[in-house]
Amino acid sequence: MHHSQRMARPNLRGNHSPRRFFVLALLVQIGLFQSSNAAAKAYEPSDDRQILATIPAGARHTELSARDLARTRIDVALPLAHFYIKQARSSGDLRFLGYAEAVLEPWLSGPNMSADALVLHATVLQSRHDFTPALAVIDQALKLRRDDAQALLTRATILRVLGRYDEALASCEQLSQRAASEVTELCTQSLHGLTGDLPAAYARISQLSSQGMPAAERAWRDSELGEMALRLGRDGDAEHWFQNGLRAAPDDFYLKAAYADLLLHSQRAREVLTLLKGQDSIEPLLLRIAIAQKQLRDPGLDASRARLTAAFAAEEQRGEGIHRREQARFLLEVQEQPRVALQVALINWQVQHENDDVLVLLHAAQAAGAITQAQSALDFVRANNLQDVRIEAITSRLTGVTAHPTATALTTKNAPTNMADSL
Repeated sequence: MHHSQRMARPNLRGNHSPRRFFVLALLVQIGLFQSSNAAAKAYEPSDDRQILATIPAGARHTELSARDLARTRIDVALPLAHFYIKQARSSGDLRFLGYAEAVLEPWLSGPNMSADALVLHATVLQSRHDFTPALAVIDQALKLRRDDAQALLTRATILRVLGRYDEALASCEQLSQRAASEVTELCTQSLHGLTGDLPAAYARISQLSSQGMPAAERAWRDSELGEMALRLGRDGDAEHWFQNGLRAAPDDFYLKAAYADLLLHSQRAREVLTLLKGQDSIEPLLLRIAIAQKQLRDPGLDASRARLTAAFAAEEQRGEGIHRREQARFLLEVQEQPRVALQVALINWQVQHENDDVLVLLHAAQAAGAITQAQSALDFVRANNLQDVRIEAITSRLTGVTAHPTATALTTKNAPTNMADSL
């Protein structure tokens, strides 16, 4: 999944990139979500029995009372938009992002323009992998409020997904003026772990005490530690951190996807099906279910395959590329179509540069016997001194491959097509 989507997976890390949705929830819970807009001051009814808005479970789009209020009341619009984004994250239903966007629309321009609304809008764009527009909106928010911690952390998350680590680090460092020290430390050390200082960064984050941390912040810390442990080849430690994170945030689908990948690598497919039971409405998790079913020769694979095929086809028809990484893995590991998988992985690489994007591209290129098509990813790994034993395991098998763009083509016989083989 995408680191995204998240200093979170935001990641909808974006991806969804897990990180993408996670950052917003984290900031609300740890108190960074704020508003300086005078119109955003909370309205206090004179009667405690007065109902301001009705938001039923599942937030039906036909519920008009709250949406009507949101057009003129930013103190209703902001929490309602956040609720819709949270629903998109928890359900995998991206229509909720459209609902959030509609609620925010009156507050994105003109005299009512709100920095908070802009940041939420950027989160929606980020969740759709519209990263360049999301950055533009974040910059607009920062013009209204230069030291907005939520905007800075969201900006750092997006830049991390894009592989623009120096810029991301600059945003993290600006956080020190507005955020708690542990938030700044998580932000900066997670980036140092991607630019050549992985063991030291892992040690620094490990030393952060979870005592008093809000659940979302603990889940962020544990997901970072789990990913770092994986990149260090310490799978036992990674499992510990993923389990810890899920205790803090049981419904976090980014953590579930990362843990499922670890279980698949350990040939524990049945545990994957247990972990992800009832989560098949979310495509990234359905992908892991399908891979586990294939490993087990489970008869449910046919249904999972059909649903994923339909979901990816629907995205193509809409011109969306939210799940290209998952689509590439599906084509490679479930459909066993490495050449098609490689083309999708290359398109995905044009958009985002996370470790898992490197892995799926290298695996597809290796399986297709066209490793030089992954040269840009190899160059990125070396330019940033990216430390990851999973990536090193692949490149060490590719005798003669260099970071030079004129490297000769290499065909690898019997190359594994399952990413879990080196995850």
